[in-house]
Amino acid sequence: MKTFIKFFFLLLLIGCRTGEESNVPSKEKTFTESNEDFVNPERGFYRASRVSSSDYDFLSVDTLRRYRQETVSRGASYPSFNSLVFRYFILEDFVDQPISEEYLQAMQKDFDAAREAGVKLIPRFAYTVSPRPGDCPESSFCPPYGDAPKEIILKHIDQVAPILSENVDVIFTLQMGFIGIWGEQYYTDYFGDASSNADQGKLTDENWEDRIEVLKALLDATPEELMVQVRYPQIKQRAVYGIDAETSVDPLTKEEAFSGSHKARIGIHNDCLFASADDYGTYKDYGNSDTPARQDIETLKSYFAKDSKWVVIGGETCSDGYSPENDCAPGGMADEDLRLLHYTYLNADYNNEVNNDWVDDGCMDDIKKNLGYRLILDRAVIPENINISDEFDIELDFRNVGYASPVKERPVFLVLRANSGEKEVRLPLDTDIRFWTDSVNHEQTFDLPADLETGEYTVHLFLPDANESIADRPEYAIRLANEKMWDKNKGYNNLDFTINVNK
Repeated sequence: MKTFIKFFFLLLLIGCRTGEESNVPSKEKTFTESNEDFVNPERGFYRASRVSSSDYDFLSVDTLRRYRQETVSRGASYPSFNSLVFRYFILEDFVDQPISEEYLQAMQKDFDAAREAGVKLIPRFAYTVSPRPGDCPESSFCPPYGDAPKEIILKHIDQVAPILSENVDVIFTLQMGFIGIWGEQYYTDYFGDASSNADQGKLTDENWEDRIEVLKALLDATPEELMVQVRYPQIKQRAVYGIDAETSVDPLTKEEAFSGSHKARIGIHNDCLFASADDYGTYKDYGNSDTPARQDIETLKSYFAKDSKWVVIGGETCSDGYSPENDCAPGGMADEDLRLLHYTYLNADYNNEVNNDWVDDGCMDDIKKNLGYRLILDRAVIPENINISDEFDIELDFRNVGYASPVKERPVFLVLRANSGEKEVRLPLDTDIRFWTDSVNHEQTFDLPADLETGEYTVHLFLPDANESIADRPEYAIRLANEKMWDKNKGYNNLDFTINVNK
């Protein structure tokens, strides 16, 4: 991971401390919350795209930049800002052979385009996204389904892993993919067919072992900072606790969160959100060799709600057949469940029969603003005059009113910018925004660099990306939900406060 680690150490040598008090008098300032919807990195509605191995259609920088503006996707009755782009990499030509070098090079161009445009991708690999109808029990989804065997998948993971690792700066999260139609681990030729098209009606121990081997290969082949999303909670449960895991196993705890372990890195993408009582099999125990498959909504949804607090959650709606339950509260539960289950992103392109209902019901504006994090600065206590030789204290009160905390590590800087010239000093806050789940009171004591020039300095907050390659890109910095604060050219949040630095 390319981070600010060296920079942090240098700044820490300046003398940033917590828990110590100075004698420098301070001034309190309060800030106004904004009701505006705006683009922010790593959250919100995403735009969907796909590319076929038989006809590679490259991502367009201009199109990606346009997504960052307020646009309306096909079939939608609402506009949205999109800093995330889902990318299907379809490998239909490689089900029995290595991925071609040409395809791998084309993938790299897509990541380059995302970086240039200021967005991040959510990649998923699949061998087929085209169900085959026929004379089978499920009629529209008949075997053979068209995915690849485990041995091929593992080789393909080895091939794409270097590209994923090299471009981790512009990957928000990776979806497990590979297995089954759409890479959703259900209709599959090689990993156990739990549908009514097959006799087994569940997954066997061998099926689970094969699926877990693929998931762990993907986790082991990618950087620890990258979370991998699975389609069903039971996949995570059995990968972490073994193929005999009950649906009542312990969810991820705060103490375990963001540790780099497999348990801390496995999130969930629910691609049939609000489609039925169990979200089309999302809340299902798929059994094993000794136990039958069964629906278990209450236990699995409770697990999901607790585990999701510390991992990335996203997905899409897929059917409006579960209405009015999938409407806004109080008639439905859509907006309440999005908060309960800590959703960070949803698809703006599908299924807009459901999404458009949220516009009619009056909760879409709140959903657009609250997916993922929404950070507000309520109050700051900062000194107006500082001697270079003196310590000084600050106090900051934040609120996160979004559905989730930020799930990626990033630094937070108090920035002092000279009113005369471009000189500035960045003082790192000793905090981890991945744990900003609600209200945060932050107090810290600082020293200034001994060679800092005297004069007036304006005060800013800067929440950049942790990756050095995009750390100074304003598109990747977090904007606070406050009025008249955002500096779009620098990616700073201007507190409209002046400090006089004296000898």
